Amino acid sequence: MEVQDRVVVVTGAGRGIGAAMCRAFAAAGCRSVVVSDRHEDAALAVAQAIGSQAVANRCDVAIESDVQQLISDTIAQFGRVDIFCSNAGITVKGGLESCNADWQKMWDVNVMSRLFAARAVVPYMQDQGEGYLIHTASAAGLLMEIGSASYSVTKHADVAMAEWLAVCYGRAGIRVSVVCPLGVETDMLDDSDPIHRYLHLHSITADDAARSILDGIQKEEFLILPQAQVAEFFAMKTDNYDRWIRGFQRLRQKLTRDQNIV
Repeated sequence: MEVQDRVVVVTGAGRGIGAAMCRAFAAAGCRSVVVSDRHEDAALAVAQAIGSQAVANRCDVAIESDVQQLISDTIAQFGRVDIFCSNAGITVKGGLESCNADWQKMWDVNVMSRLFAARAVVPYMQDQGEGYLIHTASAAGLLMEIGSASYSVTKHADVAMAEWLAVCYGRAGIRVSVVCPLGVETDMLDDSDPIHRYLHLHSITADDAARSILDGIQKEEFLILPQAQVAEFFAMKTDNYDRWIRGFQRLRQKLTRDQNIV
């Protein structure tokens, strides 16, 4: 899909990859970019920096009625939604000790928000005869995040949701892409964490990630991998699952040796 003259919505767009995506879409000639974030001031700052192509819209993606309102507002203002980017995401550290409330919050933001968006926007896209759904997942959705069980699980679910949507709606003209970056230089990377310091070895900027996403949309690629290493790691996983598990066991042992993690 070419993005010129398209109406695009990006959630979690007040900073990081989302903000970079908005800038990239505007530079590529989109007619309108809806900058959405639960922090209204952050969304407004990004929209104002872009200029007349962009508008801000506050939305908490964990609340279905907020997502419905975001989409209905966009259609009321611009008449359509061509590309909807479910980009908002969060992370928390921890394994089995993570509390149920953290697990539920991760599930609501990283998974249910994608369902809420698809429920609301797919019927409009079907009426239009086309549309594009973008899910910002993570390499953790194909591999894992050693330091966060809930992030690994919810990002795997995000990838699965994108697969299901692509299979069920692709023949109706609705394209789907899932973005799986390895490490992106945003405030989600914590330099005090040895696992995150490891991710910095392959990290890219948010603007690099946005350019990769734009290229993937133009090529209509389902799996968008801003870092080529992810494809290599994923191939190792599918080639020999047991060997891949053992490799990650060794990596975890190395990265957590001085952290008293069991």
